[in-house]
This record gives sequence, C-alpha cells and structure tokens, in this order.
Amino acid sequence: MDEIDRTLISLLQDDATRSYATLGQAVGLSSGAAHERVRKLRERGVIRRTTIEVDQAALGRTVTAYVLVDSDTWMGDSGAALAAIPDIEEAHVIAGQASVLLKVRTSATRELQDVLRRVFEVDGVSGTRSAVVLETFFERTLT
Repeated sequence: MDEIDRTLISLLQDDATRSYATLGQAVGLSSGAAHERVRKLRERGVIRRTTIEVDQAALGRTVTAYVLVDSDTWMGDSGAALAAIPDIEEAHVIAGQASVLLKVRTSATRELQDVLRRVFEVDGVSGTRSAVVLETFFERTLT
C-alpha cells in the first residue's frame, strides 16, 4: 500500500459518497485509475465495507460506557452471545485483569443496567466493571 492508497482511504473515510472522478483528481489519477485502486483495496480486504457514520446522540443513545467483563473461563467463544445484545457496539477479547472489553451505547443508565444483566447471562461471565463516558473529545478510524 502506498501513499495514494492511504489518501484514497482517508478521503473515503471522510465521505464515502465521493465519485471516482473526485477521488482521482485529489490524488492525481484518472477516475478509472482511482476506481481500480479502490477495487483492489476492496479485493485485498483493506476496505471491508462502505457504511455511514451515525450520530448516536441524535438517535437518543446518549449514554456510552466501556465495560470490562471478568470471567473464570476462556471468553474467546462468546462473540455470538455478546453480538446478540444490540446495545453492544464493540466487543474485544483482551489481555490483562479482565477477559473482554465492551463498548455499549444506550439511551439511559437504566438501559445500561439491562445490558449488564444480559451480559451476566453469557456463559463464563463472573463480573463486570463499567466506566460511563462523560464527554467524548473525538472518535476516529486511523489510516
């Protein structure tokens, strides 16, 4: 991957609706060449999907929490059970004192409590520790 690919990725992350002509102009390529670059990035799995970024607060999801999940067993097989809880935005198996790190978004702390109850129903979960976000400075995807 070269600097042109990195620039194309950055431009698409900023606005995935940009035309290939606009992308090509930004990196000094024809629209066809820009299209071919993007196609190859998709083929190689660098670009996994094209989506939109949603303002969660505008949807009423104003509570963000990071939840450390403790376990007395290996949690590497619990991905499907955690994915079944719709308010969990991210789930990561981690090294350290906890087994899994969750990013949860809800509209109220009462709903966060419901999510935690459902997490406790997942096999192997022995405890949780939560940190509720008070303010977000920024969120970004690195290229």
